[in-house]
Amino acid sequence: MGRGERRGGPPRPGVEGKPSKLSQSERFRELWPDIKEMIRPRRGIFALGFLLMVINRLCAIVLPLSTKPLIDKVINQRHAELLGPLVAAVLSATVIQGVTSFSLTQLLSKAGQRLIAELRAKVQQHVGKLPVAYYDANKSGMLVSRIMSDVEGVRNLVGTGLVDFAGGLLTALIALVVLVRISPLMTALTAFFVIAFSLTLKQAFQKIRPIFRERGKINAEVTGRLTESLGGVRVVKGYHAEDREAEVFADGVQRLLNNVLKSLTAMSLMSLSATVLMGFVGAVVWFVGARQVLAGRMSLGDLMTFVAFLAFLIAPVMQVVNIGTQLSEAFAGLERTREVLRERPEDQDPNRAVALSVIRGEVEFSHVGFAYEQGKEVLHDVSFRAEPGTVTALVGPSGSGKSTIISLVSAFHTPGEGAITVDGVDLSTVRLDSFRTQLGVVLQDTFLFDGSIEENIAFARPNATHEQVLEACRIARVDEFAENFEKNYGTIVGERGVKLSGGQRQRVSIARAILADPRILILDEATSSLDSESEALIQEGLKYLMKGRTTFVIAHRLSTIRRADQILVVEGGRIVERGTHEELYALGGRYWDLYTRQHGLEANLFLAPGEGDTVEENGANKGEPKEAAAITQAMRLIRG
Repeated sequence: MGRGERRGGPPRPGVEGKPSKLSQSERFRELWPDIKEMIRPRRGIFALGFLLMVINRLCAIVLPLSTKPLIDKVINQRHAELLGPLVAAVLSATVIQGVTSFSLTQLLSKAGQRLIAELRAKVQQHVGKLPVAYYDANKSGMLVSRIMSDVEGVRNLVGTGLVDFAGGLLTALIALVVLVRISPLMTALTAFFVIAFSLTLKQAFQKIRPIFRERGKINAEVTGRLTESLGGVRVVKGYHAEDREAEVFADGVQRLLNNVLKSLTAMSLMSLSATVLMGFVGAVVWFVGARQVLAGRMSLGDLMTFVAFLAFLIAPVMQVVNIGTQLSEAFAGLERTREVLRERPEDQDPNRAVALSVIRGEVEFSHVGFAYEQGKEVLHDVSFRAEPGTVTALVGPSGSGKSTIISLVSAFHTPGEGAITVDGVDLSTVRLDSFRTQLGVVLQDTFLFDGSIEENIAFARPNATHEQVLEACRIARVDEFAENFEKNYGTIVGERGVKLSGGQRQRVSIARAILADPRILILDEATSSLDSESEALIQEGLKYLMKGRTTFVIAHRLSTIRRADQILVVEGGRIVERGTHEELYALGGRYWDLYTRQHGLEANLFLAPGEGDTVEENGANKGEPKEAAAITQAMRLIRG
């Protein structure tokens, strides 16, 4: 058979990015579009914040400005009448400064927290729309860290940190003007030391930022492993591996600690350097200034004012050590967040423009090839057709490609070669929301949310009535155990349904699929978690769930698929045999070999028409099993 046109492999999942070699300013320019997008909706808040900041900083310089008239006029020249106005001005400015500081914190800190909440919701929504391949390549714990932790530092971009930094620069500019007017010589000496220290800080931040980025990566890895360990606690305890898991976690925590200690050392060195700078500049100013006063070229009030404003000039440099570190952490988190947001959601594929109406359920594979990794194909030239309302069973050893075929039917992946069509429409061009609403899945590994039984069943159809949920429960035999609980269908099942038995969880999953009333149904060992008695109880429910639907069944217990319309034997990513049970059994090939090994071990899932007790009552079909008549009526109610 020839191969179809190549359509490209599956979407490349996101991976942990390598630290960029861009400088701090280049990284800021690269992130600026994202920062602007976050700031734009908050322009009014920022404008008010900067206005309050300007008022706050202008009030802050009133006290140092009053130093010269206090010393030269009030004290030296004995103008006591100026003391009252000076004190009143200082007190008024202090009150205004306190009120604006409070207002800034309330305004910008809350805006920063709202931004974090919005960004978390945005990242979670985006992650939820990413293709399955992305989840295959990234741990769930790492994604949790991306959503919850990486956005945390972004508050400094909108919160008080950035505004405080801008305010410090404004105050420094005002201080510089005042200092130049008092003494150009001392200002030049001070500027020389400040510029030299600023250049040193710039180099230091280029070394610190990768540390913060690495911290985010380590934190994600540790969180991911912890999430796995807690989720698999029964496996851990079953193999007495508590100490091993503790050792693995302790190793991760130690790596995180080493990273934090490294950053603290760097920050401490910068803080030490800033303190030394402050002391060194102060000493130079005192020495030169004192000589200027003694020489009569400067008044004592000028010297005291210079010293007071010198603090305003150097304060932003001290702030850089703290705020600059916060901004570096924010940029590192923003970079990691942006990596996730740049992953293209599966429903944004421009090729997916066809919206399906109600489908009949004809599924056809035409020369399909697929590889999870380039050059390592797991399916080779797979071709078959599933007619509407028929059952197609996939059998074969583990790793043969059965689950991959099911993933392609579910549109979790796109074939690298060939085409898959639904009712003649290429599935790679179909809008996923219009297709998956007509898809029902019952997996071997049943997943339930930590909610009530009714909430888990209604997950498939949130607008279903309580009566429709109850009918689905009756068909799947959920009522037999749910109604024995104190809260009945309101019983909380626990994380992943841990409070229910395996069979009970599977019945809830089957009820969920029944309620969805899909056109295409996928059963992946749907009764594997049931004991023989429970399996027999829901056989009719499954039979009538499959009635009129295109059904794909993955089965390891071959006795459960004897009545399938076609059986595909998959080995090595190829269909090696196909046909009905009778045809394949008579062929004496691979299916015969697999079947004879299991013959007689399982009951037949697909009962032949007329098997078992029948009824001749009105409203039931002649020859229809008694259980089937009731289920048929219930399915009519569910469908509304």
